[in-house]
Amino acid sequence: MEAALHATALADTPFVTEVSRHLLAAGGKRFRPLLVVLASQLYADAAPADVVKAAVVMELTHVASLYHDDVMDSADVRRGVPSANSRYGNEVAILVGDYLFARASSTVAQLGTEYVALQAETFARLVQGQIAETRGPAAGEDPLAHYLSVVADKTGSLIAASAMFGAMVAGSPREVVAALAAYGEEIGLVFQLSDDIIDIASDTSGKTPGTDLREGVATLPTLLLGASEDPADARLRDLVSRPLSDDAEVAEALAGLRAHRVMDDARAEVERRAESARAHVAVLPPGEARDALVALCDTVVQRSS
Repeated sequence: MEAALHATALADTPFVTEVSRHLLAAGGKRFRPLLVVLASQLYADAAPADVVKAAVVMELTHVASLYHDDVMDSADVRRGVPSANSRYGNEVAILVGDYLFARASSTVAQLGTEYVALQAETFARLVQGQIAETRGPAAGEDPLAHYLSVVADKTGSLIAASAMFGAMVAGSPREVVAALAAYGEEIGLVFQLSDDIIDIASDTSGKTPGTDLREGVATLPTLLLGASEDPADARLRDLVSRPLSDDAEVAEALAGLRAHRVMDDARAEVERRAESARAHVAVLPPGEARDALVALCDTVVQRSS
């Protein structure tokens, strides 16, 4: 899959090839291809070449969206290297994101119209989620409900599609494909919500704690805090309601959140959704692939413990 991923990103000119492979070469978790492969192992009918194509489509679609996200967020770093927009400029980054999506589209066409339709629907959800995130909640809309909807569209949709692609190339029954779609949606939410907790709670994850606080990005713990009407939380609510550029304020916000009950509430929500994902896996045929999908629920939850 890794070799096919880099081969598919090959362009007609050395420069476009360099930029299109920029984030691929930086690595990444390859979480979506992993789900494609795991789901494809539930039955014995999956052709290895089709599994590779399905995995490449999902990862290229994901990476294409990262090029666009980094432009919108004015990001400087992605996967430990300079972001494409900071290195090559916004215009090139946007166009190369489009190029990678085109390469994913030409690959998915080799799998069949059912796969093309699912990829197109998934990308539409990604775009709508990004727009909703950019605009923010509408007047009178619950900020937490808005946030969870954004996460479902931006993260859950592609992870669900990855599990579905793997099941489809294995010729799985419709009920299995549907169960994996529901599983993927929940795991996608668990994945992002656990990241929200890690940004506040962890000093050992390899990420700088408080990055979201510095950028004023709403996350599960800060949104739960924002819903509190306790006068004792007034100072902490103020801190998490705006970007923090002062190191002392970041440290104060981190200390306050780590000691606050909202962290327990956030972890409980992550565990609740992981349990829901486990329930969807229960209908799948027994074996190593199902066991691995269950273990994945535990792994994602443990990241935020």
